[in-house]
Amino acid sequence: MRHPQPDPVGPGQESVWDYPRPPRVERVDSRAVITLGGDVIVDTDDVVRVLETSHPPTYYLPLAAFAPGALTRGEGASACEFKGRARYFDVHGGGQTRPRAAWNYPSPLTGFETLADRVAVYAESMDRCEIGGVLVRPQHGNFYGGWITPDVVGPFKGVPGSLGW
Repeated sequence: MRHPQPDPVGPGQESVWDYPRPPRVERVDSRAVITLGGDVIVDTDDVVRVLETSHPPTYYLPLAAFAPGALTRGEGASACEFKGRARYFDVHGGGQTRPRAAWNYPSPLTGFETLADRVAVYAESMDRCEIGGVLVRPQHGNFYGGWITPDVVGPFKGVPGSLGW
């Protein structure tokens, strides 16, 4: 399947079609705040993001930054050809639980070692996710975990018809 035509890039924006494949990990100078059930379950400025062609950035936060009891081991696993084998977490906050709403790579492949003690969270499963004070929109699809902000343009993988991108 052919790649779609990239959306126009405005001032201060970046296109996901300029992101690399294989993906790149980079430190971000922003604060991430996630709320579930009215409780802030993580608030940290220790943030890295993974950039991959056609995907909005996926943000990884330190396991240790999550509130006590906010993460418990969930069911299942998956694999990424670049990052390795992922495990899932159930996310808890404000008396609510979201099964398999976060994941990490406990033994990541070469080049992704910085992700070993970090967790990514599906924004659509939370009450609110912010990066740099901006409310994020979740990436479409029930597998992808990118966070969409106004400074990133697509089109983004995960929409209907994007399986072959």
